[in-house]
Amino acid sequence: MIKKPLLVFSALALGISSVITPVTATAALPASVNNQSLPSLAPMLEQVTPAVVSIAVEGKHVSKQRLPESFRYFFGPNFPSEQVQERPFRGLGSGVIIDAKKGYIVTNHHVIDGADQIAVQLSDGREIDAKLIGSDAMSDIALLQIDKPENLTEIKLANSDKLRVGDFAVAIGNPFGLGQTVTSGIVSALGRSGLNIENFENFIQTDAAINSGNSGGALVNLNGELIGINTAIVGPNGGNVGIGFAIPSNMVKSLTDQILEFGQVKRGILGVQGGELTAELAKTFGYSTNHGAFVNQVMPDSSAEKAGLKAGDIITEVNGTPIRTFSELRAKIATMGAGKNLTLGVIRDGKKQTFDVTLKAASENKVKADNLHPSLAGAEFTNTTAADKVKGVKVSQLDERSIAARYGLQKGDIIIGLNRKKINNLGELRKALEEKPSVLAMEVKRGDNVLYLIIR
Repeated sequence: MIKKPLLVFSALALGISSVITPVTATAALPASVNNQSLPSLAPMLEQVTPAVVSIAVEGKHVSKQRLPESFRYFFGPNFPSEQVQERPFRGLGSGVIIDAKKGYIVTNHHVIDGADQIAVQLSDGREIDAKLIGSDAMSDIALLQIDKPENLTEIKLANSDKLRVGDFAVAIGNPFGLGQTVTSGIVSALGRSGLNIENFENFIQTDAAINSGNSGGALVNLNGELIGINTAIVGPNGGNVGIGFAIPSNMVKSLTDQILEFGQVKRGILGVQGGELTAELAKTFGYSTNHGAFVNQVMPDSSAEKAGLKAGDIITEVNGTPIRTFSELRAKIATMGAGKNLTLGVIRDGKKQTFDVTLKAASENKVKADNLHPSLAGAEFTNTTAADKVKGVKVSQLDERSIAARYGLQKGDIIIGLNRKKINNLGELRKALEEKPSVLAMEVKRGDNVLYLIIR
């Protein structure tokens, strides 16, 4: 049904072109009408584009190749069953300068993930090395800092909560490594989630063309203010079909503030479970709205329980900002740090109420080691419990083909020390691995024994 009008239109266009005689003059927009300049994005872009940078990274992918069993027959049972290979990689992306004096640049976590070297190219051609201040894989945000920042331009962050569908949007980045490129469109949708791109999703959707290499680049409004960080697209073979997604600027600010303060994101947790408030559910409970987050369970001893929330409540606002879906609520809370105070707008029994909540810290109980250190890829860690009778980090899952397994780590091992530092929990392990040490000297408790493993 959609293709037929397009085919008819094409046929009509061809018919017209065969009748109309082409003219020799070249059609062009006039520079002005009635001595007034035509609208142009150029003045705004001249101020904004210097704040958008290209990012080039280098690193090593570690892979494993299983060796033939005949090798062990000839060389003995202690001969390794796998060969570890390191393959260099290079990647490109974009970034946005958010603090010119200190040289802070925000980009996507996936742009710099696994990188050993990070180089930034400014719009004036300067190339400067950058270091990673911190990143958050769950929200796909990373904060960099360049060496000796001089003569930089920063971009002002807009209040993304004030965005409306239909607002104009301009994407700036480095697609396919071609160099700085600008595309324009509108805000197509807000609060997009359920895309399985990130753990916490609350995307701005835009039809401004976003392509490979645009990741980490800027999505700005017509005032030249940052409204989002370009992150992902939906399209066949990675091509652009007018569906791109950006992380809202308010979410970016909250996450980068936490990274600057703590070196990582320390999430708060509300302590509710629920789902989307569908029209059917709203009708069943006699609600006049189908916008909001429906609460079907309040966790014991949680921030929500302490504040007085109950199952059956509908959360419609966080600090005065409307909440359309449970996914949006989840993403909003995830960007707020532990200890933050907030006010929830809630509908209960048809009446609107407000609840003041102080967020508790979200305990980190499980983590995939791929994001901690390349030599630990294939492992999954959890905090120990009282039943383990020792504080540390437990290897809950382990790929037998992984590098760590190759060096002797086993499922069920408890890491109690790393590089002469005591390890009591996942937070301490994460901190010990921040500098990506080339050698990991692990103190491991295995049953009643304590042993050392050297992993390279």
